Amino acid sequence: MNTVDFLNLLVSAILLAGVYAAMSVGMTIIYGVMKIVNLAHAGILMLGAYFVYELFTRAHIDPLLGAILAFPIFFLFGVALHWLLIRRIPRSDVPTLSSLLLLFGLWLVLQNLGYLIWGNSDHAILTPRTFSTIHAGPIVFPTVRLMVFAATVVSLAALEFVLHKTWFGRSVRSLMQNPDSSRIVGVDVERTARIAFGVGIAFAATAGGLLAMMYSFTPDFGGSFLLRAFVIIVLGGLESFAGVAIGSLILALVETFSILFIPSGYQAAISFSLLVLALVVLPEGVAGLWNKRKRWT
Repeated sequence: MNTVDFLNLLVSAILLAGVYAAMSVGMTIIYGVMKIVNLAHAGILMLGAYFVYELFTRAHIDPLLGAILAFPIFFLFGVALHWLLIRRIPRSDVPTLSSLLLLFGLWLVLQNLGYLIWGNSDHAILTPRTFSTIHAGPIVFPTVRLMVFAATVVSLAALEFVLHKTWFGRSVRSLMQNPDSSRIVGVDVERTARIAFGVGIAFAATAGGLLAMMYSFTPDFGGSFLLRAFVIIVLGGLESFAGVAIGSLILALVETFSILFIPSGYQAAISFSLLVLALVVLPEGVAGLWNKRKRWT
């Protein structure tokens, strides 16, 4: 492999990492605040993809704008889900069987609803940008991936601003660090959890819309990405937003460069292997390694 091929693969990995980060951050928010593993994440990704598809085919709205519009719509959907279902789950410091079963059941409901409405045939969003590229010398940037990466960076930057500059962000970080102390100092736990769940769902739907610009999809869409999201948040340390970016980059680099040695059909095996490795070797993720290093120094 020459230098140009290496650089092109590296660019592809970095652009892919941006998409993976947007796809995973919603799970991190929900787990960090509520200690719930959102198994319905795949179903929300699927709904986000079809939401953008319907806006594109029926109203001729640009898919990127459709993904942006998905955020407020699915935020309200997430808040409604929390009020109807999630708030009834008993609170715990670890994920409970009831929460896992409830959200897994919700995923199945959403998936079958997708089959009922859209059938089982593949759908895709094709625009003039789909197959276009931008060249910087010998380096090739797929236009769609570049746009998705830019949208992801803006979204994550906005999230970082909200987490560090608003009451909601301070409440979220407080609950993630010490829920009991948060209650003592007056954090409205129920309100913060409701908004955090809505934001997590909104990020998942937006990521689904962005992924729909790059891949074909069916109502099964989201299952493979759910596995990748698990790998990323485990690598990142479950509750670390900076860790999500690092975990996304690690997974994207491994997947991208593995095509040099492993057939593409084994991509799922790579994700499974990374998940097992992270759970055994890095149970606290990359963020845990960093914290240990700071304690040692």
